Amino acid sequence: MGFRDKNLQKLDNSFPNTKITARGNRIKILGPDADIKALKEIISELIQVAEKKGEVLPGDVQTLLALADKSEKIRDSVNRAMRNEDIGDIILHTHTGEAVTAKTPGQQDIVDASEKNDILFAIGPAGTGKTYTSVALAVRALKERRVKKIILARPAVEAGENLGFLPGDLKEKIDPYLRPLYDALEEMIEFDKLEFQLAKNVIEIAPLAYMRGRTLNNAFVILDEAQNATNTQMKMFLTRIGFNSRAIITGDVTQTDLPKKQESGLISIQQILKHIEGISFVYLDQKDVVRHKLVRDIIDAYEKFEAKK
Repeated sequence: MGFRDKNLQKLDNSFPNTKITARGNRIKILGPDADIKALKEIISELIQVAEKKGEVLPGDVQTLLALADKSEKIRDSVNRAMRNEDIGDIILHTHTGEAVTAKTPGQQDIVDASEKNDILFAIGPAGTGKTYTSVALAVRALKERRVKKIILARPAVEAGENLGFLPGDLKEKIDPYLRPLYDALEEMIEFDKLEFQLAKNVIEIAPLAYMRGRTLNNAFVILDEAQNATNTQMKMFLTRIGFNSRAIITGDVTQTDLPKKQESGLISIQQILKHIEGISFVYLDQKDVVRHKLVRDIIDAYEKFEAKK
């Protein structure tokens, strides 16, 4: 575990309530159960690194510890993230009884930041659960009667398709852009109840352009795929937020479909609002990807390709 057990010393220093001793190939850990469990997972991961690479570098240890805080809650989230299990408290139960929880540290950051801030920006690559976690928080707030309605919006930006050539009326042309929001809701709310709430506008799903001129009071508002909102649209959306309302804005700044000369509002907003109290930014990355394993590899490959360019 490193020259003169320096890696173990680093782990020991990071968990002040524990004592780690090594004798030959045996490692003994004394301390609180939660810390012992966390350290076992980290050491197990380091052993796998050693088997693959032939050694454990200080950076390998630091990578794992960088995800860990001295609080038991965050250390536990790191362990569970390594095993790809749920790490946070239950947000809600779906209509089939399945528990919806944060599955990565980044998703847990969304949950925590949403409780403390009226406006939250969740920025990260595809597959990190930004939308799903945000919708779950909105549905929970509605069920607990903390808000009176849910409003879900997306920019209807043409990603390689021309709306005018799509079949059907305006609603049928726009619905494909909003489908991911329907999918998330259908997992959490039984069909008949969801249809009723949609019909009564208790839950509203609409293109971003439909938000203009409105004041959104007593609502949980989500703007999804916000990288496709212009600066003007982003300002318009944020200034719609009314009394007793919360907003989560999600997006991936690497996947904008705006014309090349048009800057994404999600990019510039990070500088414009970064010092305002009550507004928080959460950043997710490949470690938070909860889709197929290959999605993480694909994201990583694209980032390397763009870096070379």
